[in-house]
Amino acid sequence: MLRLSKKLLFAIEAVLDIAYNAGTGPVQSGDITGRQGIPRRYLEQVLQQLVRAGILAGVRGPKGGYRLARERRRITVGEIVRVVRAIDGGEDPLEDDGGAELGRRVVRPLWAELQDEVMKRLDAVTIEELCTRAHNAGISGEYAARLDFSI
Repeated sequence: MLRLSKKLLFAIEAVLDIAYNAGTGPVQSGDITGRQGIPRRYLEQVLQQLVRAGILAGVRGPKGGYRLARERRRITVGEIVRVVRAIDGGEDPLEDDGGAELGRRVVRPLWAELQDEVMKRLDAVTIEELCTRAHNAGISGEYAARLDFSI
């Protein structure tokens, strides 16, 4: 079942931070922690999973950090949600065969439909769209600086 957890929020915020603040070099996890207030213990675990999933790329070395593995417009919030759900694991109550007939045949199918609709919507929201929203909200960052130019 889709549940909004701290880990999920942190993962979305971290990817958005990397997309929004990446200049010519990678974004360091300490910078993300400083800007977003994400505890390091959550952040490192999530960042590594996002690297394994091909959403982020890790850059080693003293000036290393993280960058997007693909263009912002090719990464969706739905992808990030799936990565975090895989980390969290746990039972999905929709897959439980027990319970009353009303629950199995009416309530659970309704919940599954709603979950599918939410995931379709999240699959339609790209990191590029979130960067644009951040820019329109007046949040400063490298993304905003690249869009703001004069001739």
